[in-house]
Amino acid sequence: MSTKPCILVTGGTGYIGSHTVVELMNQGYEVIIVDNLSNSNVEVLDGIERIAGRRPVFENIDCLDYPSLDRVFCEYPQIAGVIHFAASKAVGESVEQPLMYYRNNLGSLVNILDIMQVHQVRNIVFSSSCTVYGQPDKQHLPVDETAPIQKALSPYGNTKQINEDILHDCAHACKQLQVTILRYFNPIGAHPSAQIGELPNGIPNNLLPFVTQTAARLRDKLRIFGDDYPTEDGTCIRDYIYVVDLAKAHVKAIERMLQVPEREQVEIFNLGTGRGLSVMEIVRTFMQVTGVRVPYEIVGRREGDIEQVWADPKRANTVLGWKADTPIADVLMSAWNWEKKLRGIN
Repeated sequence: MSTKPCILVTGGTGYIGSHTVVELMNQGYEVIIVDNLSNSNVEVLDGIERIAGRRPVFENIDCLDYPSLDRVFCEYPQIAGVIHFAASKAVGESVEQPLMYYRNNLGSLVNILDIMQVHQVRNIVFSSSCTVYGQPDKQHLPVDETAPIQKALSPYGNTKQINEDILHDCAHACKQLQVTILRYFNPIGAHPSAQIGELPNGIPNNLLPFVTQTAARLRDKLRIFGDDYPTEDGTCIRDYIYVVDLAKAHVKAIERMLQVPEREQVEIFNLGTGRGLSVMEIVRTFMQVTGVRVPYEIVGRREGDIEQVWADPKRANTVLGWKADTPIADVLMSAWNWEKKLRGIN
């Protein structure tokens, strides 16, 4: 029987959400997932159960559905905190359908905060993004939490900035509210069990699923957008963080909220490895560790791509006592094992 508090995880069947649910359950937390399955699959619950040995409570609810969301808080008065992942998250799609992004991403947080206040739930961890920093100036690389927030390049990025403003305003108005904002860099990989992982709908927006799908021969070749950036090999540089390491940061954030009363009311952490890797380094390392060839072609730059960004994670390392230190070879292998399981490749 779980002895730790109950945590509500919105978007808990999604990529980062499902890995976080596993880590919470491994640490003895009771977990309730709220997800409308718009960008995930209900079978993820089976994978979670196979890893954790028990099944989380699941409510198939859209966070925009206020009465249904309120009912969850009524039914589970033991909820001690919320981790809010639920959001639309494709940059390109947000440019084409801005209203959908503003409705989903802002409305869901407003509902969550309103209902938390009604039911006197004090703690929220918010899933934010390094997109709020845009392309940092050279003096702000690596990026720490004091780097200036830049004008968003997409409605998706803008919703992250506005949601952070909403959280600051609500904390100012309600001194009982405790907020942790986690700004992720680039999550990759899959659980080492290969029971859960990244499962994009249609053509992947992110690099690694495109690499693994090309390796699995689902796609003819990988397209690399530009090799003329001012980097060592001409390709963009990112801070790639293992999704399991990232998930563990959420557990640390919840624990800090529940156990450290003298913390600041709103705390912000950059979650990354502190090391930038180029697109080409990822592709070459993947081929090296898996022994699988990935055909690729260089195409023109993609609009809105940031040329280089990586984290200064010192604050998360010291204050949260958290570190992302899984070797990149292991991370890439985990992604390939997940792809092979999905496709039935031996």
